[in-house]
Amino acid sequence: MGVDITVLVVDWVHFTEIAPGERLRVVQESAYADDDPDGDGDVVDGWVWPAGAERSWLGRYEFRGTLGSYKPHFRAADGWEKVRGAAGGEVRAALDEFLEGLIWWGPRPDVDAEQVDAGVFPSLDGLWRPGPLIVRGPETVARLRRSWQAAAPGLEGLRIPYGELAAREPGQWIAGFDEFAELLGGWAEVLGEADRRGWGVIGLPI
Repeated sequence: MGVDITVLVVDWVHFTEIAPGERLRVVQESAYADDDPDGDGDVVDGWVWPAGAERSWLGRYEFRGTLGSYKPHFRAADGWEKVRGAAGGEVRAALDEFLEGLIWWGPRPDVDAEQVDAGVFPSLDGLWRPGPLIVRGPETVARLRRSWQAAAPGLEGLRIPYGELAAREPGQWIAGFDEFAELLGGWAEVLGEADRRGWGVIGLPI
């Protein structure tokens, strides 16, 4: 899991008007265009909103403390795997749906969870880097946000079990409950922003 990831909220109406065979190329080029030496967007509360009108149909979220790495997301999923048995039934079901829809491989060891809505990209041949891909349209975003809203009130109840079952050495990715909760809160921010706009979410390996 040495790959990095960039997480975008995307105007789905604009995005789906792009010819299917061109979508992957367009979203990758648009996502990375503000990484030029002059810069073209500012980070405000984790968000980069490109200044150019031609890219006003997307925004990028930068998870605090991750340096763009996917490893913290993987470690958070691993932490959930270890602690989920200690969660109450309603919290467990809600966090299962939330995390399985984004970064967790799911409860069945023989079947990997799918984090890509069907039909969005007809081919991934143009993907710049191999790695985890997240593609969620507005309907899926709304469902996952509802799952988070159901889970969030019970999240604090996992603090002690997480420390006992899933804690890692200090300095490692997602070493304790606070980092776990913060990462999940970042995903909740992404889903909330996308849902408020009626947009989708795309996570690309970089």
